[in-house]
Amino acid sequence: MGKELYNLSVKDLQNLENQLELSLQGVRMKKDQILFDEIQELRRKGNMIHQKNVELYKKVYGTRDTNTASANSYTRYNFSLGEEPHAPIQLQLSQPEQPGGS
Repeated sequence: MGKELYNLSVKDLQNLENQLELSLQGVRMKKDQILFDEIQELRRKGNMIHQKNVELYKKVYGTRDTNTASANSYTRYNFSLGEEPHAPIQLQLSQPEQPGGS
């Protein structure tokens, strides 16, 4: 493509540059929209999983501590990734905490 640009005038090059910038802006806007939609879908799925967890908690423990389950589930099941994006994630099962106990 560089050889094809050799014979273009400054005005032609400026026009080409403007067209490329507009095209790039369109690509970035489309990419941003796709990412936004994916994030929204993941949030929706996360909320559904949270609701299912609350329902399962109710089935196991009854309704006595539903508010506690709802409040604690965000922190109890939270995780974050460090600086290494491909670091292995280790999960383990544990007994649920008893209300008022340690």
